[in-house]
Amino acid sequence: MPDLPLTRPEIEQAAERLSPHLPPTPLLRAPDLDTFRDHPLWLKAESLQRTGSFKARGALNWLLTASDDELANGLITVSAGNHAMALAWAGARRQVPVTVVMPEAASPMKVARTRELSGHVILHGGIQEAVAECHRLREEYDLTLVHPYNDLRVMAGQGTVGLELLEQQPDLNRIVCPIGGGGLISGLGVAVKAVRPDITVIGVEPAGAGTMRNAWQQQDATASLSTVTTWAGSLAPAVVGEHTYRVSRSVVDDIVTVSEAAIVEATRELLTRARLMVEPGAAVGLAALLEDRVPSAVDEGAALIITGGNADLNQIATI
Repeated sequence: MPDLPLTRPEIEQAAERLSPHLPPTPLLRAPDLDTFRDHPLWLKAESLQRTGSFKARGALNWLLTASDDELANGLITVSAGNHAMALAWAGARRQVPVTVVMPEAASPMKVARTRELSGHVILHGGIQEAVAECHRLREEYDLTLVHPYNDLRVMAGQGTVGLELLEQQPDLNRIVCPIGGGGLISGLGVAVKAVRPDITVIGVEPAGAGTMRNAWQQQDATASLSTVTTWAGSLAPAVVGEHTYRVSRSVVDDIVTVSEAAIVEATRELLTRARLMVEPGAAVGLAALLEDRVPSAVDEGAALIITGGNADLNQIATI
């Protein structure tokens, strides 16, 4: 791999740092889902992580490496929900106040849970307005921004998912991973490709929120979508970031997009056949298989990253 701003040794250090606080999540097989798909799949259940998603890894790694100056006035972030909960949880462990700006359409459950975890939540506009408000408050109150994905310490924490995958199933040949801002797939890709460059890493985005795919096509990390429309709210940033763009171009083999109908169907299959509580954004990997956007594997070497389990009950009722 070319020189990148994130390395496998940094991810290994993050794993060592996190291990006393976050046990590995299971890599599962769901026989009924295997039968339905007519071939076996591994499911990396980050939905069973603390705060219900992989985001706890990056947030806690950031907090555990933060300086006193960074923490002095408190932290701020913008999030549709999973990073909000994770940072509120991690901040509470170090008794650091956390302010989160969330779009007004954010999941009510995620808003409530962030507040339960001691986060100060501000609901403001759509995601782009929420980003602008976050930066305004950061400057006004001299808060430290913890970016939800475009931060190397956050990316290193997320990358520990890749280390666990190879420890749990060394014979993997394909990893299918949801993409929101790209922090998870970038960190995971660095961890995996450094020792197994033959593994294919495929990212999946909703068709109405193909932010990283758009940045790739434009060859511009700052390329943004004019509108973002998807039921998978955890995968709906309007723009990615310099670090996630650069790293993903080196460690991700392909990015595909999936329809809203496929996301609904895949979420239903994970709920009923795999018996996993998942949110829509966690199901896009399976959606890509359902729509033949990713070739079916005939061996036991394919893994789907099930990124989060924070589904509102009204989402479950809809399904």
